[in-house]
Amino acid sequence: MNRINNLFQTKKHGILSIYFCAGHPTLEKTADTIKTLEKNGIDMIEIGIPFSDPMADGKVIQNAATKALKNGMSLRTLFSQLSGIRKEVNIPLILMGYLNPIMQFGFDKFCIRCVECGIDGVIIPDLPFKDYLETYKPIADKYDIRIIMLITPETSEERIRFIDEHTDGFIYMVSSAATTGAQKEFDDAKQAYFNRIDRMNLRHPRMIGFGISNKQTLSSAMKNASGAIIGSKFVTLYEETGDAEKAINRLYEILEE
Repeated sequence: MNRINNLFQTKKHGILSIYFCAGHPTLEKTADTIKTLEKNGIDMIEIGIPFSDPMADGKVIQNAATKALKNGMSLRTLFSQLSGIRKEVNIPLILMGYLNPIMQFGFDKFCIRCVECGIDGVIIPDLPFKDYLETYKPIADKYDIRIIMLITPETSEERIRFIDEHTDGFIYMVSSAATTGAQKEFDDAKQAYFNRIDRMNLRHPRMIGFGISNKQTLSSAMKNASGAIIGSKFVTLYEETGDAEKAINRLYEILEE
């Protein structure tokens, strides 16, 4: 069974996923970062593929991607770093990146390398759903790789149900229509959005991401979905400390304050 599906079958609530950008803050720490996060209780990891124009991301992740590219990170390098990771890591691993570098690499070749490295799913924020259905889904299905789709407060109910019907794994609930970045709290409008999606009784579990950076936003995400995805806050702490263990421990402290 795909590790993503297995996770959501065995742990219904309280799932915590962390995003970090491969090649940031230094080029060679990708595998060590993954191992450190699993050791410290993280349930699932999103590994960012740096791109020069990450349109869905805020300044923190944009800056991390820029530094990662300057450090020499590429898809080819990333796959090399992930080789053998499954000898030591058991939790689901997802690659998150934009369509251009994946297309340049070749999607079939990309999926083959994902299988070789033990990658369970991919998130491609700028992949058009029509292209996903017609071109990308059949290839990903062949390799048992989940393509995770995002929904926002502006996504129509019809489209959400269509995504729920034609995807697998989980649905990524973006907390707002804005880019990634820390938020102090989720306001009434976001809570109404969470409630609206909950009432739809979708088939797939949901994870809430974008803006989770403290106890209030984490608690709200955990209450309204299977779990939470934290990106910008961890990336900031990782840059400040230069050490994945210190960054994740500091993040846990902040989430308890």
